[in-house]
Amino acid sequence: MPTILLLILSNLFMTTAWYWHLKGGMHKQLWLVVLISWGIAFFEYCLAVPANRLGYASGWSGGQLKIAQEAITLIIFGGFMVLVLGEPLHWRHLAAFLCIMAAVAFLFVGKP
Repeated sequence: MPTILLLILSNLFMTTAWYWHLKGGMHKQLWLVVLISWGIAFFEYCLAVPANRLGYASGWSGGQLKIAQEAITLIIFGGFMVLVLGEPLHWRHLAAFLCIMAAVAFLFVGKP
């Protein structure tokens, strides 16, 4: 499923673009962090735009594409939070994830 794969790859870039500087980059000037993040985010857009076009052309609605992207973002950020930022997962993270998964299910119920 190319849409899901492209959304996963784009989210890896976007999570990095938004949060890389929190671990070891806090000493850098904000303008430099913004420029570096924009450079990383360019690759996210190069993957997200085709993912959304392919998904939409395959019959996904805009809402389905967005909620799938949010679910993927939550999974990827959970890993980033633990592996890169060294923050622990709590039951609240699982509860939030389950709520997002419920939203995914609601949007995909009855989808042909």
